[in-house]
Amino acid sequence: MTIQKTPFEGLFEITPEIFHDNRGYFMESFRSETLSELGINTQFVQDNQSFSKRNVIRGLHLQVTPHEQIKLVRAVSGKVLDVVVDLRKESPTFGEHFKCILDGERGNMLYVPAGFAHGISVLEDAIFAYKCSAYYNKESEEGIIFNDPDLNIDWEVNEPILSKKDMLFITFKEFVKKYDLA
Repeated sequence: MTIQKTPFEGLFEITPEIFHDNRGYFMESFRSETLSELGINTQFVQDNQSFSKRNVIRGLHLQVTPHEQIKLVRAVSGKVLDVVVDLRKESPTFGEHFKCILDGERGNMLYVPAGFAHGISVLEDAIFAYKCSAYYNKESEEGIIFNDPDLNIDWEVNEPILSKKDMLFITFKEFVKKYDLA
């Protein structure tokens, strides 16, 4: 596995080695030991998977204290634009976003620490999977509207398809005020 640091503290892109032959391919999609070498000793407790059609946007989602989640996310098939927003008050990248393309053929993943809002836009029909360090908790569920003008995220889709719930999320400024992050 190759692990690349990003400009955001604790956020890593991970690309596995993929072994191809005439039967298909094999890869390790998760190896705790490799993450431990970076000082990451996350115990994941829940795996989630979704299928989404091209142009779907999911997010920006997160769970707040005390049920924050660390995530290890990847596209099993297809391509997604993965987007995270740093909501850690003391972080030098607070309020900034990072994005990368997760590609089922490359097998690359993103390790997302607690304190980030997370979302995807689907560039090709995709199966998306992610590990979580905490169980889903409805009372801790929160979100930031995908088209927030202050975040100015280019989701790289022309006609986005969203759930009703995702269209009702609050703005970044409202989130900052609600959780006293200013």
